[in-house]
Amino acid sequence: MHMADALISAAVGSTMCAVSAVAVGYSIAKIKNNELSEKKVPIMAVAGAFVFAAQMINFTIPGTGSSGHIGGGILLAALLGAHPALLTISSVLIIQSLFFADGGLLALGCNIFNLGVVPCLIIYPLLFKPILKNKITATTICIASIAAVVVSLQLGAFGVVLQTQASGITELPFKIFILFMQPIHLAIGIIEGIITAAVLCFVYKAQPQILESANTTQPIAKTVPLKHIIVVFAAATIAVGGALSIFASQYLDGLEWSIERTAGTEELEITEPFHEKLAALQETTAFMPDYDYRSAGEDGSLTGTSVAGIIGSGITFFLAWVTAFAISAVKKKRKRDIQIAA
Repeated sequence: MHMADALISAAVGSTMCAVSAVAVGYSIAKIKNNELSEKKVPIMAVAGAFVFAAQMINFTIPGTGSSGHIGGGILLAALLGAHPALLTISSVLIIQSLFFADGGLLALGCNIFNLGVVPCLIIYPLLFKPILKNKITATTICIASIAAVVVSLQLGAFGVVLQTQASGITELPFKIFILFMQPIHLAIGIIEGIITAAVLCFVYKAQPQILESANTTQPIAKTVPLKHIIVVFAAATIAVGGALSIFASQYLDGLEWSIERTAGTEELEITEPFHEKLAALQETTAFMPDYDYRSAGEDGSLTGTSVAGIIGSGITFFLAWVTAFAISAVKKKRKRDIQIAA
């Protein structure tokens, strides 16, 4: 559901970038010192890398000729808490846009809002956490995961339609566009919800303190061993990004499918000068556009997708780790300064 710049006007794109930037800034301000403890930072890094890799796997929606991939917002929020999760998914989306031309630069604010702000700051605290409030069990995890992911994707898909219509630079009729967008993302949401539930159930069984920490915003005890979980996530990231990504569905994803059904074409032309400049800039920064070598051509390469998956996951791991470490260090210094001043 990564929006392209061709859907978005400069005014809407700029506004949504500002809104998402405020949300990210708010999350940084709201993160408590113990939310980015020495135990949480590696989880944030490896979970971000895993979501990057998992988003490369498009799964077929039976009987539609469409496909979908996980968004990962609810998964990250359940593992990390709402505010660290938004920072992590934002890192994923920024890397995808800058280095792999997945999602437009102008539409980056829209993508962060639809795939990050909605699930992490709205649906996770209002729907997911209340379901797990009394007791965390495999049953409540499954119910919360599927319900939260479905609602998040429905709101995110509706956001795509509203942002496109508000831009007014396409000829996509509102009623027809939404008629395709909502049902296909309902199907995608159900599958993602099941995947999210499976991952979270595994984590809870292996180390319940991770989900409990995110749910209560309390630190993970220093005595809790996390090596097993981190190794499993790292191995899964390499397997998914480096191997399984090759077998991703070739069908159009839910957004492209909806555009094709509505407009008769999956790609909309960019005619505005501002859009063309951003497209040229993205062409410069994207060293592996469409998760393949620049020289791959229309037929693609045998190894490009695997290399892109591993490199992208590695960059995400590094960026998430550095972000968490920097925020934690600043907050700890500020706390020390306040204590000294007092």
